[in-house]
Amino acid sequence: QVQLVESGGGLVQPGGSLRLSCAASGSISSINTMQWYRQSPGKQRALVAISSSTGITNYIDSVKGRFTISRDSAKNSWYLQMNSLKPEDTAVYYCSLVSDSQICWGQGTQVTVSS
Repeated sequence: QVQLVESGGGLVQPGGSLRLSCAASGSISSINTMQWYRQSPGKQRALVAISSSTGITNYIDSVKGRFTISRDSAKNSWYLQMNSLKPEDTAVYYCSLVSDSQICWGQGTQVTVSS
């Protein structure tokens, strides 16, 4: 059973930066996609960024140019570098892994962007 542990959330001022980390334990297929989602109160969980094992990355339009997803396969980890943060980025952020036709989720980490 794969377990995902994420960290890096916190309170940051508008324009600031945070780096979220997600680490997976257990065996992971070399064919996979790693994702970051976020969820604000009263809204559905929304996809933010995807990194595929083929090297493709994609982002929602609202974070393009500000967020970067990356991975370190040797560490079974992936990251979300968030720059130029805006109040509307405030949400609980969840990492996820899709592998072997299954999706696994991290526990969530709160990101609050406020002055």
